Amino acid sequence: MFAERLTRNEVAARVAQDIPDGAYVNLGIGLPTLVSNFLPADREVILHTENGMLGMGPEARPDQLDPDLINAGKIPVTATLGASYFHHGDSFAMMRGGHLDVCVLGALQVSQFGDLANWSTGEPGAIPAVGGAMDLAIGAKNVYVMMDLSTKQGQSKLVDECSYPLTGMRCVSRIYTDVAVFGLSAAGATVTQLFGDATVDALRDLTGLALIDGTSA
Repeated sequence: MFAERLTRNEVAARVAQDIPDGAYVNLGIGLPTLVSNFLPADREVILHTENGMLGMGPEARPDQLDPDLINAGKIPVTATLGASYFHHGDSFAMMRGGHLDVCVLGALQVSQFGDLANWSTGEPGAIPAVGGAMDLAIGAKNVYVMMDLSTKQGQSKLVDECSYPLTGMRCVSRIYTDVAVFGLSAAGATVTQLFGDATVDALRDLTGLALIDGTSA
């Protein structure tokens, strides 16, 4: 439907623009880990990883590899000046205790009202992979989702109601996709920014939702 789409790196860079100075942030496994590579140099953003690190830096280059420094997705990372390491239990206490300003998660589906499904398709034999997503969904002050808007079959991942098992209810406030950015609230989904050749009407056709046009706001 859309000939022009952002690359995953471009979506990650767009997410990074909205991470405020001084924020404590957790980046979920998968696409969200790319955000660490695009954080503005003039902002102090403290990255948290659930396996027990605060002050995580960008992904490690080949000459920076340290087998003891990985994120929750087992990707080698770097440490910023003043980084700290702690027990897994302490890390989850930070997540559950409301100490994170933002978390960025991937998703299988998100409803227009902010329900999140990102750990299982519910198919028989599917391997569940909830990790710390449930803790992040309810514990972070702001939950952002980074995902392709469509599945490989062309179906929208932004839906009226999630058909997959939920991770959290009414927890997602913003979605960053390869064709648009959406804000979510009790009123439904608002298109706040368009990319490439995407239009609000085309997004309405794809999602089947009465999307609010916020692009001129």
